[in-house]
Amino acid sequence: MDESKIKYILSSLKELEFGSILITVHDGEITQIDTTEKKRFPIIKKQNERKN
Repeated sequence: MDESKIKYILSSLKELEFGSILITVHDGEITQIDTTEKKRFPIIKKQNERKN
């Protein structure tokens, strides 16, 4: 396996907080790496939005 591809995958894993890494393989060789990062924002309710 190509060392540069392994380094790229490991680097992507270290940088990723939430998300996924998809590794595409053709004929036993890695041909593509897709990284999807997700950012989650907390929901902050305002006091004025309470139901009476």
